Order: sequence, then C-alpha cells, then structure tokens
Amino acid sequence: MKTQVAIVGSGPAGLLLGALLHKAGIDHVILEQRSKDYVLSRIRAGVLEQGSGEMLDELGIGARMHAEGLVHDGIELCFRGRRHRIDLHGLTAAATGTGKSVMVYGQTEVTKDLMEAREAWGLTTVYEAEDVAISGWDATAPTISYRKDGRQHQLACEYVAGCDGFHGVSRETVADRIRTYERVYPFGWLGVLSETPPVSHELIYANHERGFALCSMRSPTRSRYYVQCSLEDKVEQWSDQRFWDELRSRLDEKAADTLVTGASIEKSIAPLRSFVAEPLRFGRLFLAGDAAHIVPPTGAKGLNLAVSDVRYLSRALIERYRTGEESALDGYSARALRRVWKAVRFSWWMTSMMHRFPDTGEFGQKIQESELDYLTHSTPAAMSLAENYVGLPFED
Repeated sequence: MKTQVAIVGSGPAGLLLGALLHKAGIDHVILEQRSKDYVLSRIRAGVLEQGSGEMLDELGIGARMHAEGLVHDGIELCFRGRRHRIDLHGLTAAATGTGKSVMVYGQTEVTKDLMEAREAWGLTTVYEAEDVAISGWDATAPTISYRKDGRQHQLACEYVAGCDGFHGVSRETVADRIRTYERVYPFGWLGVLSETPPVSHELIYANHERGFALCSMRSPTRSRYYVQCSLEDKVEQWSDQRFWDELRSRLDEKAADTLVTGASIEKSIAPLRSFVAEPLRFGRLFLAGDAAHIVPPTGAKGLNLAVSDVRYLSRALIERYRTGEESALDGYSARALRRVWKAVRFSWWMTSMMHRFPDTGEFGQKIQESELDYLTHSTPAAMSLAENYVGLPFED
C-alpha cells in the first residue's frame, strides 16, 4: 500500500489531521493500534477553545457540537468558601474587541464526529494494526510495517505524522534524538462521571486546604467531578459516598447544599504531569498532540494543543504539496512549540495556584488565596487568565 502521508494514531489529532488533508486533496492513511470501539470508549477532556470549535466548523462537521455542546462565557474560582466569576467573554472583548468563549463538548464526541465524517468520505483507517514500526523517516521514502489479522503489511509514504499519544511508537522511534522536559506532580485527580445535573452552569475550580476540586459537566444531565487525591490511592478505596462527602467539603456552602449526587458510571484516578519533547520534526517524521507534549488538565489545554499542532502541520503539508516548498515544514517544530510552551506555562500556573502540595503548609495556602484574591479583583490579571483560557491566537 502507498500513500502521501501516513498518520499513526486515530485520536482527535490524527483524525483532525486526516480531515484537513482530505479537504486539501492529499492522500493519506491512518493506522491505529486499538479497535474503533476502544478509541471511542476513552473518556478525556471536555472543554474546547473557541479556535478548536471553529476548525470543526471549517470542516463542516460542527453541527452536533453546536446542537449538544454547552457554550460557557465564564468560569468560577472558589476559595475561602466563596465563588468568584471570571467573565471570559467580557474580559476578552474588553482586551481585543472580540469576546471569546469556550465550548463544553467531550473529546469522545469530537472523536465520534471526526470518525463518522471519515467514514462518510470513504477514507482508509486501519484499526488493530499491531507491531507498528517506522523506518526510513530520515530518508526520502519512509515505510511503516505492521501486522493485521496475522499478516504482515507495509505502507510506503512520503511523510509520517506521529499522532499516537504519549506511549506510542512515533516518539519512541526517535527517542535518542529528543530532548524532554518534564515535571511530575505529587498528586492525582480522582474523577467521577454521574448521571446527575451539574451543580453550576459554569465550571467551578476550587482551592481548599484539603485539596483541589473541579465541578464540570458533559451535558445538562451528566456531570464530571474531580477531587485532588494521593497517588497512592486506589479507586476501590473511594466509595461513591466518600467521594461526594469529600467534594462537598471543598466547595462553598451553596454549592455543597445544592449538589445532586448519584451512582457513579465511571470512576478513575489520573496522575498529573507536564511534559514536552523537542524538536517535533525528525526528517520526514513529525510529532503532534500527546506524542509531543502532556499538560495537567487544570488549564483545559490537552486536546486544544493537539488541535493547534495539527493546524500548523496540516498547513505546512498543504503548502508542500501545492507549491513544492518545504519552508513551512521546516518551521513547524518551532512554531508549534512556541504555543505549546505558553500553554504548558498556563497549565502549570493554574495547577500551582489551585492544588495542595506537600510543602504548601499554612503559609503556602495564604499565598495561594492571596493570589486568587488579586486575580479576581484585578481586571488586568483577570484579562490574562481569560485570554489564556479561551485560547491564545494562532500564529499564521
């Protein structure tokens, strides 16, 4: 089999890249290690920056997002037992003249929309491709070998896009040429999904001496809640009742009193880390999405950074096939990383301000609360948060 661009990984990054290349008439194939059902079963982020939603609209696949997604013009920061609203739309309008918002729309739903569009377009995706190996990426004719249904296959291509996540083969292939930057946080998030109405119509980020909490949602009838927990904790140690009691203890009195509880339909513990790999280009192999970077979910940047990478990479590949010029491909890594590091900084800052660290102590708690007090009473400070939360402008 032969194609122009081989995409490894069928998460949102790979699927979005495939859709953009298809729109430009560039032949490509997606290889995915897992089954389609497995990919769709993964529960991930749920907040889209305005620019991410606009990219789905450009592809003509944003209808369900607009019908079922929840537009949020603000977020709430809770500390010292009180909530304070950050007016994302109003603050960005004051700063730039154009108000921006975010959309609560689950990553699973984005993946589903992209998959359905791909099938409608009749494009090739090879699921359950095992033992994937990338060779020739440092030459002019890369080859990807894989095993499917017990048979060996080879895919010849001109470029490879590694969109296969943190544990994928793409970054592993060039591991000896990468410099990595990493911070592992000393806590995790215990997340619960429940068929209950959200406690608030906007997200609540709570700083509390017992630890961080986040009240989010997937729809008007499905909620997603998180509490900071120890990395040594096991899900089995957390009954539904223990979780709800702990969440209540970290919220303001009104939220605690109105919180609707119910049986969890999913419960898991996720560790937090900041991770960046540099560079993002190795000959004819490019890294994008979680293969290139990981951010803690505090700033809602993971999925949106994947969209940003794909935007830059797709435009560079389109320019190459339209003009024969590789200047945009040459600049992909530097351009993408500039935005990556700004998002990494923002996610680190939000995480540092909202969580209880082992050395936080009473002094650290007072410093966090003071910073939150400044943030919620200073228009310039709130503008900075809003600008970053809704998504920094793309570099064109």
